[in-house]
Amino acid sequence: MNIPSEGFAPVPGGRVRYRIADADQNGIPLLVLHGGPGCTWDYLEPLAALDDGRPVIFYDQLGCGDSDRPDDPSLWTLERSVDELVAVREALGLDRLHLLGQSWGTMLAVEYMLTHRPAGVISLVLSAPCLSASRWAADGRRYLQSLPEDHRKAILRAEETGAYDDPSYGEAMNAYYRRHVCRLDPWPKCLTRTFERLNTEIYLQMWGPSEFTITGSLRDFERAERLRECAVPTLFTCGEFDEAAPATTAYYHRMMPGSEIAVFEGASHEHHLEDTADYLRLVREFLAGAEMAERLRV
Repeated sequence: MNIPSEGFAPVPGGRVRYRIADADQNGIPLLVLHGGPGCTWDYLEPLAALDDGRPVIFYDQLGCGDSDRPDDPSLWTLERSVDELVAVREALGLDRLHLLGQSWGTMLAVEYMLTHRPAGVISLVLSAPCLSASRWAADGRRYLQSLPEDHRKAILRAEETGAYDDPSYGEAMNAYYRRHVCRLDPWPKCLTRTFERLNTEIYLQMWGPSEFTITGSLRDFERAERLRECAVPTLFTCGEFDEAAPATTAYYHRMMPGSEIAVFEGASHEHHLEDTADYLRLVREFLAGAEMAERLRV
């Protein structure tokens, strides 16, 4: 790639900070879309090891991390986020690429594929996918029932009163995160950095007060029935205890003929951190297979 390995790309509403691992390589680039909304890409650092002959590109979405942080709530929409992805791709000259989305990043990737029908996307990797807000919420409610009674009551009480700053609610949510977001103890520093830098304004506006209480603009996001329209090789991944529950991820897989799926035993939402070696091996093999399939079609 004939561009600097770090810099800013202009997007609607400001500039986003990008970083490229192995920018001088000639393989088909991998563009990584982080979760949130409102997070940073820090927690996806291990994916830089996928740079086997290919550039791996990360960027903090607008309002996040080291990107511009405009004080304009009208910018925090799905539509503008897709336009941002279009602008990043254009600014970096990504004529051909693989897309990897994690969590909210899977929503962004799929919406881009459905609304823009882009050329040059060789494959999709959808890790810990959220492609149906209603199914996500239902899975979260089911997980909620398995929490200790005092934690469950604290969460329900906060939802009834709106007192999400209650320490008992924070403690209960931490217990939920330890089961279904990341089961490592302690959490990796890259994940801690992401949580410390979370833009809560974006998260609240687009999602809501907690992972399973969806009151924001994404509450009606339902794309599972349209996945077959994405017509590129696709890999779904999730953890055994993932917020993106295995049964729901398997449903997405069935909605997309020819796609692949992998469930990481003992892992959760951040299975790329909990089982890094196997995750990287799987993604490497999938990307290579997608490129081989493209060559055979030609």
